[in-house]
Amino acid sequence: MPVLASHRKPRPTRPHSPAVGVTTAALAGVTLLTSQSAQAVPSAPPKPTVEEVQKKVDDLYRQAGTATQQYNRAKESTDEQRRKVDRLLDDVAKRTEEINESRRALGSYAAAQYRAGAVGPTAALIFADSPQQYFDQTHLMDRLSDRQRSAVADYEGKRVAAAKQRAEATKSLETLTESQATLRTTKQTVQRKLGEARTLLARLTAEEKERLAELERKREAEARRKAEARAKAEAEARAKAAEAERKRQEEAQQPTEPTPPPPDSGAGDSTYAAKAEKALAFARAQIGKPYVWGATGPSSYDCSGLTQAAWKAAGVDLPRTTWDQVKVGTRVATDDLLPGDLVFFYDDISHVGLYIGDGKMIHAPKPGANVREESIYYMPIYGSVRPA
Repeated sequence: MPVLASHRKPRPTRPHSPAVGVTTAALAGVTLLTSQSAQAVPSAPPKPTVEEVQKKVDDLYRQAGTATQQYNRAKESTDEQRRKVDRLLDDVAKRTEEINESRRALGSYAAAQYRAGAVGPTAALIFADSPQQYFDQTHLMDRLSDRQRSAVADYEGKRVAAAKQRAEATKSLETLTESQATLRTTKQTVQRKLGEARTLLARLTAEEKERLAELERKREAEARRKAEARAKAEAEARAKAAEAERKRQEEAQQPTEPTPPPPDSGAGDSTYAAKAEKALAFARAQIGKPYVWGATGPSSYDCSGLTQAAWKAAGVDLPRTTWDQVKVGTRVATDDLLPGDLVFFYDDISHVGLYIGDGKMIHAPKPGANVREESIYYMPIYGSVRPA
């Protein structure tokens, strides 16, 4: 009997288990690489605290203030150098015209000499209308020779002077180019420092900005407290001075020999007080105008631009930068400040304000702020001067 074929499908054979082992090993490798990669990536630096941000921003503003004074000095030098170059170029043009005039005079003399020299003396005498005419022409040529020698000397002198002026103008142009390069560099420095400060402030959250504002309020309050103490001391000093003056006047009214008034120490000089009042009146009129670095008015100011303009209104010319203003006038101690005195700040003398009394000043503070009254103790004091 024939064997019937089975209708069952053959059971498929299962692959060997090593494939599973390979997959497991691969996953383990990926996990290991991922872990190693995570360890290799440096962790982000910790976010600075609000106090650190405040310190950094203050430092950036101070650096920008220093760079602003460098910019002011470079701009002043550039402007002065440009004026000098313009004067030299005008002189060169004038001397060139004078040289051209001398050259034309020499040309006319040379032509006259050529015409006279083309005919010999004998022939000139023969062809002359009369002997007198010949002698007159000879005398004229002798005079022309003297004039020619003078013209040559004049021409040579003017040529040398013009060459010297051109060399000086060229040197001044080179100096001007250097000043302009310094001006561009300092301008970029100011902009970079202010940009860094704005970036730091922009990264703060609303809560951090409020915390920063609170720190600023505490700082201002401490500065006001010191100013108030200073104002109290000044008031007591004025009261004592008034009492001493009253007693002096009472004694002067008695029949005894009058006591001569104490010598004027200069602290209360009426001339200075009058000038200072004009400077202060100008400064008060600028309150509310924005700080702009490099500005000298009338719509905006930087710190030294404001003090320069204020004292100019009083008839006193101050230099442009804080570094030069601190050298003007007489140095005074903080305890001896009078209204109108200039108060300078920071070790690098990068800021200045106009003292108004009672421990306060008017100044152009920093970018983003307006001209305002503020305690002189808001910043570390470098020193003070009486400019007139």
